[in-house]
Amino acid sequence: MSTVTANRAAGVTTTGSQDVVALIGRVLIAALFIPAGFGKLMGFAGTVGYISSVGLPLPQVAAAVAILVELGLGIMLLVGFKTRWAALGIALFTLVATFAFHNYWAMPADKAFVNQLMFFKNIAVVGGLLTVWAFGPGRLSVDKR
Repeated sequence: MSTVTANRAAGVTTTGSQDVVALIGRVLIAALFIPAGFGKLMGFAGTVGYISSVGLPLPQVAAAVAILVELGLGIMLLVGFKTRWAALGIALFTLVATFAFHNYWAMPADKAFVNQLMFFKNIAVVGGLLTVWAFGPGRLSVDKR
């Protein structure tokens, strides 16, 4: 029996190479969030100030939530623990943060271009996270062991 056939019989529909690619994808996405969360933790006052500068309510709470999502859920995504929920949580957080911080349509021209790039980069990251949510982490994860 081939590996693919055995995997399908066991209810797993990925190949070894797909599992490696899924792991690489999780690592690359987590590499965006984990350092950002750590930076927010180490520079909490600056993070609170930045959140305040865009007029969001409860900036200390928002900063704490950002740290929990980026660092906590980012690590969960990296190791593949409760991966689908971690990916969905990060996706929703990123979507909200994107509209709050990169509203390029309401910015002066000198800031609009960079924020438009950041906006669409974040939307693409949300798409990647939703793909992880839809298809899972692959077998090279805590969830699949």
